[in-house]
Amino acid sequence: MPNLSDNLYAKQQSLRQWLFDHALPLWWTTGGDLEKGGFYEKINLDGTPCDVDRRTRVAARQVFSYALASRMGYAGPTDPAIDQGLNWLSGPARNKETGMLYATLKPDGTVVRGEFDFYDHAFAMLAYASAYRVRPEDKALERAAVAIRDRIVADFSHPERGFEEANPRTLPLKANPHMHMFEASLAWMEAGGDDKWREIAAMIADLCVEKFLHPETGSLREFFDGDWNPLEGEMGRIIEPGHQFEWAWLFLRWADKTGNDAYRKTAQRLIDIAETAGTDPIRDVTFNELWDDFTPKDAKARLWPQTERMKAYTALAHAAPTPEEKHAAIAKAIEASAGLEKYLSTEIVGLYRDRMKENGEFEIEPAPASTLYHIICAIDEVSSLDV
Repeated sequence: MPNLSDNLYAKQQSLRQWLFDHALPLWWTTGGDLEKGGFYEKINLDGTPCDVDRRTRVAARQVFSYALASRMGYAGPTDPAIDQGLNWLSGPARNKETGMLYATLKPDGTVVRGEFDFYDHAFAMLAYASAYRVRPEDKALERAAVAIRDRIVADFSHPERGFEEANPRTLPLKANPHMHMFEASLAWMEAGGDDKWREIAAMIADLCVEKFLHPETGSLREFFDGDWNPLEGEMGRIIEPGHQFEWAWLFLRWADKTGNDAYRKTAQRLIDIAETAGTDPIRDVTFNELWDDFTPKDAKARLWPQTERMKAYTALAHAAPTPEEKHAAIAKAIEASAGLEKYLSTEIVGLYRDRMKENGEFEIEPAPASTLYHIICAIDEVSSLDV
């Protein structure tokens, strides 16, 4: 019977082969729009692109993906793909008067949704950090990220802490964009950014612990009123297991940077909830939503929570204080990788399924470009493991 090391190596090799030989070439040669610029939002399962409205976050995520591919040793064309995304962010997607970004555009660059979107701007800052890691001589990338960051701090800071969704205010306030602002701040810390990134990361980490997490169960709430109280009614009761894993991955990175074990304990609790209550042992996939009493709300399973499960257990393995705990975390990372592989079985290799039904079958629909960011990050994380 294969041992843990053999199983890990086999998963690492099969996932990297799928990524390098099929996914990355496809999502550039078919997914990049060389006529109008930017990236197609989706690719049909027959391999043709969907020329529909384009969210700015997709261009940002593709910059992240191809910059990370370069750091992973991918030998294909990463620079043209990075440039494609950066040119979209600095061109059609940018409001030339404010310097901020439009959220959604038509393929020809016409603005569909132009109001501030915190989530999209967090991904733009992450994209600039990712590009800067492979182009450290290009200081314009850092200036672009800092300009967005400082504008958000000046115009969208919450009176207490954290950030608003709009100015004037709109409700609910949301945990999810803060998670990606946390991610972008950590990325800029790793890229050599200024001290403000660390200040923002610290503020968001503590906001999450003190306001986003349920004080009794340790579960992560998603939606809040203007004073950071959980929203009343059903929205205030929603838990997303994928976000539990994702926040855990970020907290473990933050604990490593700060040396504060309290964040490791927070991460462990988030992982335990997402695994025991939010992962279906029959399908062996993490599903979409729970209620705050840990009963299923939406037992369908999108692809992206599987990648966050991989990332959380990888980080847990790196942080493990004993060989036994490390090996247990690696075994769960392998298990989560097997869950991801179910989504990668498509007629055209390099595409993927996005939504699994409760019965284990998949919705027949185009593959979303935005998901490549999740997949490549998870594969990179699992690739860092060794027994």
